[in-house]
Amino acid sequence: MAKKGAAAKLWNRSTVLMIIIILLGFGTVYARLFYLQVFQAEDLQKRAIEQQLHDTTVSAKRGSIYDAGGNVLAQSITVWNVVLAPANFKKDDEAGRRVVAEGLAKILGLDKDDILKKTYEDSYYVVLKNKVETKTRNQILEFEDKIYKENKISNVINMIEDYKRYYTHDNFAGPVLGFVGSDSQGLSGIEYQYDAELNGSSGRIVVAQDAHNQPLPYQYEQKVEASNGSDLILTIDENIQSIMEKYVRETIKEFNVKNRGCAIMMHVKTGAILGFACEGAFDPNDPFEISDKNEQAKIDQLKGKEKAEAETKALNKQWRNKGVSDTYVPGSVFKIVPASAVLSEGLVKEDTTYHCEGAYKPYDGADAISCWSSAGHGIQTLEEALCNSCNPAFMQIGVDQLGREKFYEYYVAFGFSEKTGIDLPGESDDVFFNKDDGVCGMDLMDIAVASFGQNFKITPIQMLTATAAIANKGKLMQPYVVQQVVDSNGNVLKNTEPTVKRQVISESVAKEMCGMLERNAKYGGAKNGYVAGYRIGGKTGTSQKIVDEDGKETNDYIASFCGIAPCDDPEIALLCYFDTPDPEINYYGSAVAGPCLRNIFNEVLPYLGVEKVFADDEKAQIEISIKNYSEMTVDEAKKAIEEDGLNYKIVGSGKKVTAQNPQPYSSVPSEGTVVLYTDNKRLDKVKVPDFNGCSIDDVNYLAAESELNLVIVGSSVGETQSFAKSQDIAAGKEVEPYSVVTVIFNQDNRIM
Repeated sequence: MAKKGAAAKLWNRSTVLMIIIILLGFGTVYARLFYLQVFQAEDLQKRAIEQQLHDTTVSAKRGSIYDAGGNVLAQSITVWNVVLAPANFKKDDEAGRRVVAEGLAKILGLDKDDILKKTYEDSYYVVLKNKVETKTRNQILEFEDKIYKENKISNVINMIEDYKRYYTHDNFAGPVLGFVGSDSQGLSGIEYQYDAELNGSSGRIVVAQDAHNQPLPYQYEQKVEASNGSDLILTIDENIQSIMEKYVRETIKEFNVKNRGCAIMMHVKTGAILGFACEGAFDPNDPFEISDKNEQAKIDQLKGKEKAEAETKALNKQWRNKGVSDTYVPGSVFKIVPASAVLSEGLVKEDTTYHCEGAYKPYDGADAISCWSSAGHGIQTLEEALCNSCNPAFMQIGVDQLGREKFYEYYVAFGFSEKTGIDLPGESDDVFFNKDDGVCGMDLMDIAVASFGQNFKITPIQMLTATAAIANKGKLMQPYVVQQVVDSNGNVLKNTEPTVKRQVISESVAKEMCGMLERNAKYGGAKNGYVAGYRIGGKTGTSQKIVDEDGKETNDYIASFCGIAPCDDPEIALLCYFDTPDPEINYYGSAVAGPCLRNIFNEVLPYLGVEKVFADDEKAQIEISIKNYSEMTVDEAKKAIEEDGLNYKIVGSGKKVTAQNPQPYSSVPSEGTVVLYTDNKRLDKVKVPDFNGCSIDDVNYLAAESELNLVIVGSSVGETQSFAKSQDIAAGKEVEPYSVVTVIFNQDNRIM
């Protein structure tokens, strides 16, 4: 009995122990299942989907950028990503792997051994090369066809459609357009500013795959279409931009400008930017190539970290939009602001004059500040002071008439204390005197030098916008470069409307200022911007830099010229600005920037349909498009020529005109001469004189002596301070008598 009781107890204990073990075992399993199903369910589902599905991104096509006339400036062209599917090779096909590796290496310019290693990967998606163009794609298609026919190899090479950014005119408007990175993301310029609008949304192709990573049939594939980006239509006109870039480049070359230059043109009534030339520009198709060859040569001589830092600095410099991101000391161009202020405040009467003895002390005990004219300008009116660009006169305006509060009030009103809000990235703030006291911490010396545009910094776009306000009847506009955002279906998503920020000065004061600026361009220090018939107004600037781009003290200068046209009803404002021209050549705004502005206006204004209106003293500079007189009788030709206000010279004894010079439809100056040939007799050719350095009177005399028709650019008739700078027909060349030669004049002065 005892033995039986002991056995029962042992059995009971064993049973309990087994139950405990079973409960613990299954409890652990159930606990684990509960944990996985409740706490890790989401993660496990995600991992399962990743194993069961293959997800491929489909790139969206980035929107195009067009100029104001609909010309393509930037677009995304179709390219292909070359992808290998090594899992589709037969396991024992060693020879086939080598054939594919060798062939693709040759086409793609890649290492054969690297491709061969990739053929052994257990994958259907191994990227070999991105963004290959059509020529390379066609070579790969031919290669695929070849290896199928000769080696029975298929489905191991795939080409997935993608897009590559292409800029149609290379370095055209580079700093404005900007560029994109390898992932088609905007990195600078408009590409960066409007990246969200241009970029669109990528699509996806999701394919189900089995346990061996093999794609399941087509019905298990799902495709989410990419949504292409929107297009941008700019306010910039391709033709205007080309003209501006041409003359900015020429000026940089002629005056050996060290630190680039720019020109910006604005429609004054809307704020639309018509052209924005910022040289030396880079090519957005290859933004990491340094465009300045001299800079590249210097970098090539460096090594290691020093070379890398120099390359980075050079690239950032060429990408930087100088007209928006750089600040500069404006110099005498800024004088239009205090001039507008004293007129607005009613501080200028009929008998108000300013005295210049060649220097001026802003207050007792101060050091005298010199005028650019050491002899002084004597007694002068406000208009004369502006045309003379007289520093002492403007110090008197700032210190004695306006004072600190009024000076700063107009500084703010004209928009210098805030960013313009132009839709380009990297716009800088002004650098002005201490503003901690709530108004502006300027002392009398600060006011004195600020009155002629020194010792503070603004951006070129701020200076242009302020000038445009004077041209726009006193209304300050917000500048912009994008007119419309249009989706891929042609729907306009955004249309930029002109924005008036405020009325800065009255319409009557603005009109008076426009008249002063016109007379300054015709008779004063801005004569190098003059174009007969176009009523151009302007102000020059020659500002001394305080520090250079590296923060070191310097004696370098900035030459600038701000102009408006036509002054009776202004349409456009233009700023030309050159940073550090060679002082051995010339550094004055009138000499460096003036001709650039004049040449741009001379081509852009007729393109915009602005008609020439000549004053009485400009009649001699009217140009007439002559008719085709061939086949007319001599009497008919004489009458037609006389009606056009021209002279004629008959050569031969025939009764009909058989040839003429100048040629039909060419431009001839008013009262010029047309030669009519009536038979085979011809006049002897004449040699073109060397007009370089001659006064306008001497050029007229030489042209008449040589029997040439003369077109004058850059000077008014009777001008005594302008001298011939260049001519379109080389000196010494033999031409037909009364051929038209154009002589360009520049004013020889050192007006700041």
